[in-house]
Amino acid sequence: MAFECPFCNRVLSSRSAYSQHVKRCSENYDSSSSSSSEEIQNEFDIITPEQDDNSEDNRNNEIIYISDDEPMFSSRSNETSDIMQVEIDELPQSMNSLTFEEFASIRYEEPASREPEFETDESKSKSDETETETESESKSDKTEFESDKTDNESDESEESESAEEKTETIPKFSNNTYSDLMTLIIQHNLNNKAGNAIIRFFNKHSNLPISPLPKNIEQGRKLMDRMKLINLLNKEKVILKYNNKDYIIYYRPIINCIKNILSIKDIHKYITFNFKNDQTNNNRNYNEQYTSNWWARTEKTLPTAYLPIIKAKDDTQKISEEHKNIVRRTFHKSLKFLLSSLYDDNGIELELNNSIFWCFPRISMIISDWPEACTFALTYKSTKSNYPCHFCLVSKEDLSNINLNSNQIEPRSHNNMKLYYKNNTGKNVSIENVRNFFWSVPNINIYAATVPDRMHHLDLGLFQHQLNFTKILINKQCGKSFIDKINNRVKLIPRYKDLKSFPNGFLHLALLTASEYRSLMKIMIFIVDELYEDSGSPNFIKNNKITEVYLKWNKMYLLSRKENYEESDVTLLQESINEWAKLFIELFKEHLKSELQFSKLHSWVFYICSSIREFGAINGYTTETYESLHKDYVKKPYKLTNKKEIEKQIMKIIRRKAIITESSSKEIPKTPIALKYSKKLYEFCIQNAEIYIQTRMNDPDLEKEMKLGFEKFLECLDAYLDFYDRKLSEHEEIDMIFHIYGGVTLKFGSIMRATNKFHKKLIFSNIAVEMNADEIFEYTSDNGVCFAQVLLITEIIMNYEEPMHLALVQWYDFTSSIINDKCINNNNK
Repeated sequence: MAFECPFCNRVLSSRSAYSQHVKRCSENYDSSSSSSSEEIQNEFDIITPEQDDNSEDNRNNEIIYISDDEPMFSSRSNETSDIMQVEIDELPQSMNSLTFEEFASIRYEEPASREPEFETDESKSKSDETETETESESKSDKTEFESDKTDNESDESEESESAEEKTETIPKFSNNTYSDLMTLIIQHNLNNKAGNAIIRFFNKHSNLPISPLPKNIEQGRKLMDRMKLINLLNKEKVILKYNNKDYIIYYRPIINCIKNILSIKDIHKYITFNFKNDQTNNNRNYNEQYTSNWWARTEKTLPTAYLPIIKAKDDTQKISEEHKNIVRRTFHKSLKFLLSSLYDDNGIELELNNSIFWCFPRISMIISDWPEACTFALTYKSTKSNYPCHFCLVSKEDLSNINLNSNQIEPRSHNNMKLYYKNNTGKNVSIENVRNFFWSVPNINIYAATVPDRMHHLDLGLFQHQLNFTKILINKQCGKSFIDKINNRVKLIPRYKDLKSFPNGFLHLALLTASEYRSLMKIMIFIVDELYEDSGSPNFIKNNKITEVYLKWNKMYLLSRKENYEESDVTLLQESINEWAKLFIELFKEHLKSELQFSKLHSWVFYICSSIREFGAINGYTTETYESLHKDYVKKPYKLTNKKEIEKQIMKIIRRKAIITESSSKEIPKTPIALKYSKKLYEFCIQNAEIYIQTRMNDPDLEKEMKLGFEKFLECLDAYLDFYDRKLSEHEEIDMIFHIYGGVTLKFGSIMRATNKFHKKLIFSNIAVEMNADEIFEYTSDNGVCFAQVLLITEIIMNYEEPMHLALVQWYDFTSSIINDKCINNNNK
């Protein structure tokens, strides 16, 4: 669909571009011309339906997306000033008494067109003097934000045109052989020398009159750099000139990224556009973001890369405040450039499931570790600053005080921080002397939206501290020998599925991953239990207290991992956090110089439950995916560069990999193998089965479990075949070969083992078996599930028949009128 401007006859392809263009043109024309005004109005009627004059508040009828078939826009026009007046009048007199949710909502409810100044008792007396100043500042904020959007559009159009001129359209490689070669080179990060050797090898042995491959790999790389794939166009923009050097931001337009995500097949099944008030028995539930308070508020207000790293000339300049502020300003200017395209007043047009939707994107929250959160909020990163928390104005001395009430904590907001910044008193509240880009962004309070990242906050944060403090405390009370005892106990923990083992202990490891810390969480309660004898000396921490703090941690951690929270669950989580924090502080505070003045401890105690209500379940607050992407898209490409013009080389590497991914043919998925056996331990045939089994049973190195398995093998096999109307004697004249294995991987990924030697240890798996309905009453079961230990894992090969895959197991608490041991079919488990 195309739209023609009534003033300059310019044709635009999208509604948003058309709407903005017509508004700009209309301002340049004489508004007194009735014919022109009428024509403009007729043009706008194409995209703007008439509003119902009897509507009490058009905002209540506004939705997040609008179908292309039924265009619906609501005009806000003069409503804004009236709405703002009501909101300002309704601000409470004492801001200190506000809860987290109330304070966060102040900024959320502001319309995008204006930013009301925060008003305190002191500032009221100066309101007359600053009124004009405030209005001009507000207008400049808006002008700055909107002008940046206009700049972005012009920049993107210019870059797109230049890209089209410089880039030749080559849809794919000339042949599949060429494509497969470049796929091999890019996926395995082969250099030109190795690639050229492959080309020579292929040309020598292929016996083709004309080689389908390039002359050399460099030629192939250049071909890929000339390819034009619409979804892979990377752009660059000079964001700063400093020390006679251009600092460039390399990026893909965020709208294009959103469109790429929405182009994924069947993703429309998992997309939610509207707020959902999820309730169970009138109890509010919090899970995904669309069930959170932020979504509910923001929905009502809606209408119907790579950042440059600033380098200093020398170390003196690097530590200067001027240089640091330039780095901060550049970061926020880059964010402004990248994100401002999201905040088009007329929304953006997106395609989903072959339908066009009119959407209004919004930033809800920012997931990051503490230093990055401070970068977004522009608060001091130092833990020794007077007010280190980016959520609120709590002093560093009170960070370990979990008994503070709401009247003792003043949350940070755009309003009060802007007031300090404007008065040049930001140092008093530990904020940088740089204007925060997010102050002019609607529907977000940057200080509340930088939520605790679960991985860095818990796994790599508080639990790591708890582990280190435990070692310090035990070493101080009992000596180094007990630290070695902890390490030895960790060594003895046997291997188990999804549990990281530490056969050499963990104390020698300088750096542990989040996954390894999670494995330690599962076992530490057993490691510290009954570790040392209690002493009667004063201030001695008893062993059961150490065990208890790990018990309370596990309870709290499990609650924090829930996918869905009812209001009662949020309350229970807050209680468990308080219980753990109280004991944590009681045990370790007196033994540490820092006195537990940790911002992460404070924010976890006071703000995590409020964040759940605001933004949904904590499982959504993790950077694990993005840390992995950072490795793939930054660290690994960086290692492949020659350290000259690093950013450009990284972009080329990423682009080539994306081309390979998009242009390579899709492989037909292989049918998963139902069973995958590990090492074969024994093999014998039916004719000498009894002799072979007797020999095995006399082996002194064989464990009792496997001896029992061999002892019952033929008896149980005969009973199993009899169950299927067969007799073992019937098969004595044909070939029947038995393979005994040490383990097997089932089709759903579970591993079952029965061997004397698995990493120098014996292992005979304990399993749960869901019984057939007609056999349930023959067994002592737990809701139809019986438990057993695997003795033998066998595959039986027979002529003219499919192999049988069986496991000989010994039941636990077994009751049966048939046999005491039974052979079960692996395929039925």
